[in-house]
Amino acid sequence: MKWVTRALVALFILIVLAGAVIGGAFFWFQQQIHMEGPAAGGEDQIVLIERGSGVIRIGQQLEDVGLVSDARLFRLAARFTDKQDGIKAGEYEIPADASMVDILDLLESGKVILHAVQVIEGATIAQAMRVIEEAEFLTGDMPAAPAEGAFLPDTYHFVRGTTREEVVNRLINAQRNLLDDIWPTRQEGLPISSRDEAIILASIVEKETGGIKDDDLVAGVFINRLNRGMRLESDPTIIYGISKGERLTRVVNGEEVQRGIYLSEKNRETPYNTYFIAGLPPTPICNPSAAALRAVLQPAESEYLFFVADGTGGHAFSRTYAEHLRNVAKWRRIERDRREANGG
Repeated sequence: MKWVTRALVALFILIVLAGAVIGGAFFWFQQQIHMEGPAAGGEDQIVLIERGSGVIRIGQQLEDVGLVSDARLFRLAARFTDKQDGIKAGEYEIPADASMVDILDLLESGKVILHAVQVIEGATIAQAMRVIEEAEFLTGDMPAAPAEGAFLPDTYHFVRGTTREEVVNRLINAQRNLLDDIWPTRQEGLPISSRDEAIILASIVEKETGGIKDDDLVAGVFINRLNRGMRLESDPTIIYGISKGERLTRVVNGEEVQRGIYLSEKNRETPYNTYFIAGLPPTPICNPSAAALRAVLQPAESEYLFFVADGTGGHAFSRTYAEHLRNVAKWRRIERDRREANGG
């Protein structure tokens, strides 16, 4: 029976050796996937993981740029750590010294690089669509432009590869969601019968105030005028009727500079000239901010019917036309003094 004993001993030795080999291989594997990557000491890299990419494609992509030593090991590491199905698409900044496990943790976290699309308050749809079209990190063709005033101005963040249509829809939905929240809270008795009318009036308030924090008072003036059957007499509506919101310019010494409204333009009848038309113009004249939208639904209560710039970034408000003329005269003096100070 000695041969049986020798066979058992040999089998035991083989098992021990196999275990040692497996244990050694496992130790080596753990060491490889946790050690610093081959790019350690170099610069961090930005890598775009495209939608639908699997671990085979991602591993090869990382090997090609020198962030992992072996794409096959990366695939094994993904399976071993159970992260092969949790990787999120997007643009990542990967540290040069990141291990395979570090990279997998980052790709699973979804902490992608975000890029900003800024639609400034008071921009027209045409101006906002140009911003979207020129954003190089977006993809796809430009969708049809929505109606004027359909966007909620703000700074939005998107991952590289987002389509331009997705961006347009997000800006539209942002305004709709805001109006869903604030429309039911509007003051009673407002001369505004629909959300569309609220957007139109808010766009005028936006262009008159430029975000200088007295939106509610300016909105109150326009509400008072509408309630009394007075015309709004807002200069920004004249500009929109002339240029669709693009700045008015003239050429001085061969250079194009911004100009004011000519008297002939002020006297020109257009559907947007609120010195001639009663009530609201037919469409918004820009994309109004959240503050302007809230202001027209919750305007400041006052007896003011007029306002003009006061020279400090705000407005001077008045109840009577005579008082308003005095405020206008003050503003004209401020404008004249500024021109003289600037050599003009």
